[in-house]
Formats: sequence, C-alpha cells, structure tokens
Amino acid sequence: MERKASSMPADWSTLSSLAEATIRKVLRSLPRDLRVEAERVPVSFETRPNQALQQDGIEPDTLGLFVGEPFSRIGTTTSPLPAQIILFLENIWGAADGDEGEYREEVRATLLHELGHYLGLDEIDLEERGLD
Repeated sequence: MERKASSMPADWSTLSSLAEATIRKVLRSLPRDLRVEAERVPVSFETRPNQALQQDGIEPDTLGLFVGEPFSRIGTTTSPLPAQIILFLENIWGAADGDEGEYREEVRATLLHELGHYLGLDEIDLEERGLD
C-alpha cells in the first residue's frame, strides 16, 4: 500500500503523548470490571519490532504485540515473561498515513486487539468482534 506524506512530524514525544492520551481514553471507556483487568497489564512503546522480535517471527510492520501469560491463564503456564502490551508507534503512524486522527484510532484499535489477547481471545475471536 502506498503511503502519503506525514501531515505532522512523527517525533517520538508527539507519538507517545498522543498514544498515552488515547490509551487513557480507551481505558476510561471500558466497563468497570473489564477496566480493572485492562489496567493491570502494562503498555509500553517501541518504534518498531527490533531484530530479536523479527528473528522470533514478528513482522517488521507489526502494530502491536501481547506477550506473557493471558489473564485467563495466569499461574497455569511457564511463560517467563510478565503480561505486557507493546505498541509500535512508528508503525502505527505509518499505518495511519501520517494523519493524527487516524493515528489515534489505530492506537485505540491496536490496544483493544492486544487487550483481547490478554483476556484470552484468539485471532478468530477478535475478528468476530471486529478487532482484527
């Protein structure tokens, strides 16, 4: 897909500030029980998947990633990683074609998709809920 030029600079400070504000808004909009669980999983930001993740099979244009134990399986697996969500902000900016409104929407959709994984949904479950 061809990308149009950015309408604003994709500097890290701007991307992370917009993402943080969007995440707060999404979490506030969730039903209380779901919000409590969603607030337990930390969300971190990276520019894009690093070499180690790519060597593990993560595509370089991935927008977000859930790693660790899903909420529904806490304590039942041998996962060495704590649950966390990683949003790849430069990739999300690119997917939004450099448009701030689209960027916020893509952060929202990516966060909800990864929260779905944290809550134990697989790709088919997410697709059925419009979070693919």
